[in-house]
Amino acid sequence: MKFESASFHVHQPLESSSEPGFMTPEQIKGFKPLAWVESKDMPQAVARARTRMEVAGVWAPNQILGRRYSIGCVALEITQRCNLDCTLCYLSEHSESVKDIPMEEIFRRIDQIKLQFGPSNDIQITGGDPTLRKRSELMEIVRYIRKIRMRPTLMTNGIAATRDMCQELVKNGLNDIAFHVDLTQERKGYKTEMELNRFRKDYIERVRGLPIAVIFNTTVFKDNFHEIPDLIRFFKANTDVVGMASFQLQADTGRGVLKKRDQVISLDSVAEKIQEGAGTKISFDTARIGHPRCHKYGLTLEANGKLFDFFDDPTLFNMLIEKTRTLELDRTNKVRLVKNIFKWLMQNPDFIAPALKFAFRKIMEMKWDLLKARRMGKLSFFMQNFMDASSLELDRIHACSFMVMTPQGPISMCMHNAKRDDYILQPIQLKSEQMWNPLTGKTEGCCGNEKKSESL
Repeated sequence: MKFESASFHVHQPLESSSEPGFMTPEQIKGFKPLAWVESKDMPQAVARARTRMEVAGVWAPNQILGRRYSIGCVALEITQRCNLDCTLCYLSEHSESVKDIPMEEIFRRIDQIKLQFGPSNDIQITGGDPTLRKRSELMEIVRYIRKIRMRPTLMTNGIAATRDMCQELVKNGLNDIAFHVDLTQERKGYKTEMELNRFRKDYIERVRGLPIAVIFNTTVFKDNFHEIPDLIRFFKANTDVVGMASFQLQADTGRGVLKKRDQVISLDSVAEKIQEGAGTKISFDTARIGHPRCHKYGLTLEANGKLFDFFDDPTLFNMLIEKTRTLELDRTNKVRLVKNIFKWLMQNPDFIAPALKFAFRKIMEMKWDLLKARRMGKLSFFMQNFMDASSLELDRIHACSFMVMTPQGPISMCMHNAKRDDYILQPIQLKSEQMWNPLTGKTEGCCGNEKKSESL
């Protein structure tokens, strides 16, 4: 199958080495989003992802993209406005001047995400901060994403995400909520990440008891790198609500003022700090999601205040993701999820024995803590190694698992951040053939007459 892309026509693996090859300014300027390609079904979308991984030279037995998923997630930016001014910010200097794009265009982009990558994928509703959008419109966006069988996630700094807003979001179908809290946000009066736990505790209480997955995002830079172990201990103590701790490594992109990261900060050094706080070794290399220089992912189980590595059997993991390529795991419908897993086990009896062996070993490893625990939780860890705007690596761009939807199509988040103004400042053509101006919020017809957009 031929890989179709407006900017990607390579059919041989790109050269892979420990010394990355950076794209030239001309290459970055000329790079285009993926061409629109409609997926007739999910296997077709997954097959295209496999081609991307193969061409980038990162296809492997533990590669999830192209085997089970067609994409990690796609960001849907519904506003460029934000109520914070972070020292590390991927928005551009012009972002605050851009009006909220019309709902018509948002729905079109949602539809295109599904057409490109297939159903049951994650759409990250983001910005800016999406809670600054009209509340009724935010609910409509969440509701529409769920209606077409995609999974809506809200990315927010939490300031405006009240308890009643979170309840309404869940009622309308929100799948995950990710709160971003860290020192780069310069919240007045807070000098350490541990002091910022006041906000994290508040946000935890806002979503406590809601049927939703809860994530906390942290940007890692020199002033909080040493606090990662304490942060992990905090998340470990709150696994009754928190399911994932995500860490984004500092990148010189957007309008941030901190620019280049300290050399001590890397995927490996952050992984070491996470393991220090977790009190256990974590198998970060068992699962590969896209390019290995972009991400690391680990999964632990929690019992009696202790964490236990869950991905410590790479052979079993590789067997599992290969055999479950077509298994639908809709965690929003627990009855269907259990039925699908049971049906799959009946169709794959050869997997039952190794799975039981693994489960027995894990139970024996955790037995005393399981006996003492009132409940068992899970805590996963994700690291995102964003690239500097002037140091983009071609193979990583092509193997990207985290894209953003633009008016022209999906593109790597790192590439989008490097030239954000090329996308957010462009006029948008509506169904009426009128052009919507992102700086005025008005539409212009064929005769030059302007009127204010109905969504503003």
